[in-house]
Amino acid sequence: MDNQDIKVWSDISDKIMFDAHEAVKPLVGKKESGKIVKMGADGTPTKLIDIVAEDVVVEVLKQTERPVTLISEEIGELKIGKGPSEVVFVVDPLDGTRNALKNIPAYGISIAISDGDLDSTKNLRINDIELGFVKNFANNDIYHAQRGAGAWLNGEKISPSNRQDVAGSSIGAYIYRADMSKIDKLCKTVRSMRILGSVAIELCYVANGTYDAFLDIRGNLRIVDIAAAKLIIEESSGLVTDEECKPLKSNLNVLERTSIIASCNKNFHTQIIDILGGI
Repeated sequence: MDNQDIKVWSDISDKIMFDAHEAVKPLVGKKESGKIVKMGADGTPTKLIDIVAEDVVVEVLKQTERPVTLISEEIGELKIGKGPSEVVFVVDPLDGTRNALKNIPAYGISIAISDGDLDSTKNLRINDIELGFVKNFANNDIYHAQRGAGAWLNGEKISPSNRQDVAGSSIGAYIYRADMSKIDKLCKTVRSMRILGSVAIELCYVANGTYDAFLDIRGNLRIVDIAAAKLIIEESSGLVTDEECKPLKSNLNVLERTSIIASCNKNFHTQIIDILGGI
């Protein structure tokens, strides 16, 4: 992806983020926004507010009149335009849906872009993501990263915390249906644990040092939720692995699931895994 393409796809991502935000604003905090309208391609119920956000993504990509492939939670995989896709968009149109329905200020959109065509590339994986964007609709914060160039929050370069010990740290976690015996050990060691309900945003908190780490060890985390944030963390110089400390290599599709541990540095990462029970 050359500099011209990077600018084009970044501008398109900016428009998607803006338009999706405008579309969901009137629906935030409204009971009717939570009406289930269908089952999504990922096997979970799609709510009205989700489909409104996703429809905006599809419409903006159609307006570009360039061939792309969209991978999104509700619609699954959609080819837009004629000919081989120039890029693949991996999008979670509304991360933190339950927060949006209750007007809890941690919900937004995640956009990851890979240079390639799913039809001609046998196995596009999460490591093929070249651009990543996460916007918190509640406060307008925008995190973004470009492979090999760094990560930013609202245009300012970011980096993780420099914490070396887990004791005294602040971490985020998704613990619903997790192994609580492991989580309990961690809770007794860290200073504070946050559970905000928006994986993409919380992962970005690792990238800029708000959190020292974030984890979801259920093995059921969707790739679309983390594709952009993974790049943002890595480009900020943070570390991302699965629960066994292995690099994430999942294919780009809505059915892929994984566990994730994201942290500020290797030493801290190793301590987290040791506390959870080791490899």
